[in-house]
Amino acid sequence: LPICLVQVFGCNHIGRSGSWPFQADSMALKIFEIDPSLRGVEGQIWERVNGYRHWKGELEKNEGGLEAFAEGYKIFGFNRVEGGFVFREWLPNAKQVFLIGEFNNWENTTSLKPEGFGRWSVELPDKADGSPHIAHATQVKVRLEDNSGNWHERVPAWTKLAWQDHSTNLFNGVFWEPPADKKYSFKHGRPSKPENLKIYEAHVGMGSTEPKVATYVEFADNVLPRIKRMGYNAVQLMAVAEHAHYGCFGYHVTSFFAPASRSGTPEELKYLVDAAHGLGIHVLMDLVHAHASSNTLDGIAQMDGTDHCYTHGGPKGHHSEWDSKIFDYMKYEVLRFLLSNVKWWLEEYGFDGFRFDGVTSMLYKSHGIGKGYTGGYHEYFGPDAEIDSHIYLMLSNDLIHSLVPSAITVGEDVSGMPTLCLPVEWGGFGFDYRLAMAVPDMFIKLLKEVGDDGWDMGHITHTLTNRRFKEKVVAYAESHDQAIVGDKTLAFWLMDAAMYTDMSIFQNPHHSTAVDRGLALHKMIRLLVLGLGGEGYLNFMGNEFGHPEWVDFPRAENGWSHHHCRRRFDLAEDDLLRYKFFQSFDELMNALENRFTWLTSEHQYVTVKCNADKVIVFERGDLLFVFNFHPNNSYEGYQLGSQFDEPMRCVLDTDEGRFGGHQRLEYGHANSFPVLHAHQNRNHSVRMYLPSRTAQVLIRESALQGGVRIWLDETFLKFNNLPAAAGMKLLLEVWKDGKKENLSFDFDMAGCVELGLSFDATFQILATDGKELPCRASKDGLYRVYFPGDYAISSAGYAKVGKPAPPRSPTAKADPVAAETVEAAAVGA
Repeated sequence: LPICLVQVFGCNHIGRSGSWPFQADSMALKIFEIDPSLRGVEGQIWERVNGYRHWKGELEKNEGGLEAFAEGYKIFGFNRVEGGFVFREWLPNAKQVFLIGEFNNWENTTSLKPEGFGRWSVELPDKADGSPHIAHATQVKVRLEDNSGNWHERVPAWTKLAWQDHSTNLFNGVFWEPPADKKYSFKHGRPSKPENLKIYEAHVGMGSTEPKVATYVEFADNVLPRIKRMGYNAVQLMAVAEHAHYGCFGYHVTSFFAPASRSGTPEELKYLVDAAHGLGIHVLMDLVHAHASSNTLDGIAQMDGTDHCYTHGGPKGHHSEWDSKIFDYMKYEVLRFLLSNVKWWLEEYGFDGFRFDGVTSMLYKSHGIGKGYTGGYHEYFGPDAEIDSHIYLMLSNDLIHSLVPSAITVGEDVSGMPTLCLPVEWGGFGFDYRLAMAVPDMFIKLLKEVGDDGWDMGHITHTLTNRRFKEKVVAYAESHDQAIVGDKTLAFWLMDAAMYTDMSIFQNPHHSTAVDRGLALHKMIRLLVLGLGGEGYLNFMGNEFGHPEWVDFPRAENGWSHHHCRRRFDLAEDDLLRYKFFQSFDELMNALENRFTWLTSEHQYVTVKCNADKVIVFERGDLLFVFNFHPNNSYEGYQLGSQFDEPMRCVLDTDEGRFGGHQRLEYGHANSFPVLHAHQNRNHSVRMYLPSRTAQVLIRESALQGGVRIWLDETFLKFNNLPAAAGMKLLLEVWKDGKKENLSFDFDMAGCVELGLSFDATFQILATDGKELPCRASKDGLYRVYFPGDYAISSAGYAKVGKPAPPRSPTAKADPVAAETVEAAAVGA
């Protein structure tokens, strides 16, 4: 080993929190400008900042930098070298180590040699015919004797795949080295970073209507198009890393570098990620670095026979509520393991970022157990602050954003830690977003404990807008937490048994009282959260259409059934069931945001939060949102202040017939509301009809001018092997005398067709030979847009908002990270 590496391997830690010199150097941190109150805890902030800088400097000196350090998978596990493979494992407490498996009949015939500093390795020369010493897809384990004379069998910590032996129910590592012609080759570049982030939270195994574990391929082919059609521009995949216990929802990871094998192979997961990129969907991974499974037989806990290999020893290394193990973040090889894990998923699989699970547990020595957070800085700093993990989070976010500038990181923190979502170079932790975890708690509490006429409009708007300056949040009305057995989703709280008895349009042509209320409030709550709650939005799979069943993983108590561990997407596709109304609204709501992108706007102003009338009105971006939550009262001629100095038109309302509404607001879609005098501390106003339990979204009439223009993006032409748009056609679907017809349009030399329509358009794209080039996101292959504006048909076949980016110069250097234009990620289809 190089001398520099020997020097750093000779000790477990470079340093511990509390050991960094206090250096408030001349470079002032921007976080103190943003929040001067942080000066009161400046010492602890500098402690983490100096710790981060110290590690960066040491890694630059000893490893060639942070990115090189995070390539531990090129050192550990199986790696190709000239003439064969070398297998290496870090087992500092081992006396002797053997590689066992199917290749040697699980016997102690392949011994590893100590390299020093806890490293053990063995060379595996190729066979005479050039094939690997161990065949592809061979199951293996590590057998070791520890320094106390005890023997252990372990799954290799860096294994790229693990399979369960159903005769023992234990997992084995897998030597996964497919031949070149069997390795997956990516076809699509990464989508650019979406500024109006809308996340579809999903579990691959649950992504089937059938009671089974769905595969990566099935999810890619069946669920990704639905996600795109519904208007989401990111999918957050849960339970990606291997976990021995299926029912843990992926949060007790046993093999950190191996994708969950229940759903398929590594190559099939790559296919899923690539398919998402072809639809312009950002792929986020639910990353669990807050803890590791305590399962020693299948995981990395007690890897070398001690309780302090990858984790802390004793009580410090045990999470009492989760019964899991806590990483020792500042131990050199542990830090390499975790940072390499981050880089592995980004580079090997093409993930576009992470949702970091359990961040609150990482931030505090108490793991947040038994603590309440009210916003006082004494709650975040002081003796409970876990500076080691603070430094790790800074290093991790630095690494992610350096490797993939378009990457997104989201922190799951319930405490509200200041600076969590400010850049590392400013002194922050470096996350792009935090989850607005108080929002779903508020709505569940309202539905459980407060009657509809007791909802406090001021409390609702305060909770939705209560976020730290310049720190972005992902808002959500509900996530997987509310869908798990033992809890209830919004739809369940609103409609309960009526979700089973009253959803048939055929049997019950008119809404029951329970369904009428539930449908109205479900739409209003989701629109309110998307409109006011943050700079991003999240939905858990199936909740968009009011999924009628909870999530209950197979277990002994339910007879190991998958009946409640699936998503009944078929219910929302049934024209005779009311679930279609929930889904249609979600699709149009997201399409509206994609077109007018209010999530990216810093303009947000709450004009009305009237508790007596149960009315909330606010401006966001170029739109005016109007809500009447009153269960009984409707208001004629309700005057609302606004900043907009021109007539306003309604572009979406929750009472539309296509959403199962009563169609009381049709006037505003066809007619504009004239601008009136100043009102409610705003320069202008409009007067409107506000029916009970409805919401409306209005925009300046001028923003709706210009019609619909369809463009062909170069990524779409390239995907279909077309040299240019010349000769291609668009077939617009129209109705004439009650019959469906197609009007043909030729794309011009710029690759554009101007349809001149006021609002929506449904159409086909034809190649020069007349072959249909279908929309990959729609059920019928047709493209659909719902609002006037420019739309570009892109990549594998989907519509996104905006004109195509100018063609890249032949001499321009290609961006290896983001191969497509900015994803305002279009309409549903």
